[in-house]
Amino acid sequence: MTTSLSKPLFSKHLMRTTLGAMALALLAGCASKGEPAFTPKELRSFDETSSLDSVWDRRVGDGFGPARYPIAPSREGDTVFAADTNGLVAAFNANSGEREWEVELDTPISSALNAIAGQVYLGTRNGEVIALDQRDGSVAWRSRVTSEVLAAPQANQQLLLVQSVDGQITALDRASGEERWVYTSSQPALTLRGTGTPMVIDPVTFVGLANGRLATLDNRSGQALWDMQIATPRGRSDVERLVDLSGQPVLSPDGRLFVTSYNGRVVALEATRGGVLWETNLSSRHTPILVGDFLFVVSDDSHIVALDANSGQEVWRNDDLEDRWLTAPAFADGRIVVGDFEGYVHLIDAREGNLVGRTRIDDSGISVRPVTEGSTIHVQANNGRLETLEVTP
Repeated sequence: MTTSLSKPLFSKHLMRTTLGAMALALLAGCASKGEPAFTPKELRSFDETSSLDSVWDRRVGDGFGPARYPIAPSREGDTVFAADTNGLVAAFNANSGEREWEVELDTPISSALNAIAGQVYLGTRNGEVIALDQRDGSVAWRSRVTSEVLAAPQANQQLLLVQSVDGQITALDRASGEERWVYTSSQPALTLRGTGTPMVIDPVTFVGLANGRLATLDNRSGQALWDMQIATPRGRSDVERLVDLSGQPVLSPDGRLFVTSYNGRVVALEATRGGVLWETNLSSRHTPILVGDFLFVVSDDSHIVALDANSGQEVWRNDDLEDRWLTAPAFADGRIVVGDFEGYVHLIDAREGNLVGRTRIDDSGISVRPVTEGSTIHVQANNGRLETLEVTP
């Protein structure tokens, strides 16, 4: 995600899926309440200079289920779209919270939503991709890919790119859902529960893979123009050798590509040829955000790190929320926004790196990235509660 500072500045596949889920259980520490195996830092008081005021809240079905499917909401214009794992999708007025429509699909949803150009795209556990009309929730088309979809489908002018858990990338015609091409990658024996999310522009698609490689695909044919190893497996056990690129690559306006990896590094590349501009050792399964000359990364120990986007040098690091199983970061009016496993939303000053605001949404926890628009934040908790907050001042 790129924005600008507004203040100065699992057959074999089934086994793989099961192993992936087991790995996540190990990594996330499936305690009785699904809390992290790590010891999270307790929250301490601080000088709160920003307020998070509740504007409205609504319940969206039964939430993300025991498996915590990553069904992040999406916003386009003045409408917020959210869903639950059982197949309910709803649209809300972003300002008032008025429910504009609600539909119940006949299949369980597993992916984040993507609202773009009048449609809402989503993926399901049985490998369907569905396009809904933003006006009324009617189904525009349905298409089948090779396996379960966890990442939000991504669009350019003509195509919808879908990354499924078996490592395949499928290009669908955006208007009809017809398959155009499929790119297949090799999968390690064990992967994280989740996949990368493609970064799609008109000519090419950048995809991060579970084998630690990044590929650039020609959108006309699905052929790889170039690929490279971002993270190299190390260690004796399959868990130690996890190197998933499970975040989404971030592309800057001037053609730089920023990529995170688990058990690996953060790398800045020249997007056309893949030349390495800089790299730094920092493990992250999350999509970073680029704000001006700063790249903000949430590491796997839940440190929030600001890197100089030009050099990769660390500008600041906040470890106040260590091991609190933070979401991917978002940006709202000069502040970094993250949610945590206990259901708190935290604000961090983007310039200085200090905590400036906090509120609790729901004790079921927050596991998907907040959606922001200016100073407005939409947060969906694991039990389905969707709350809209306003940052002041």
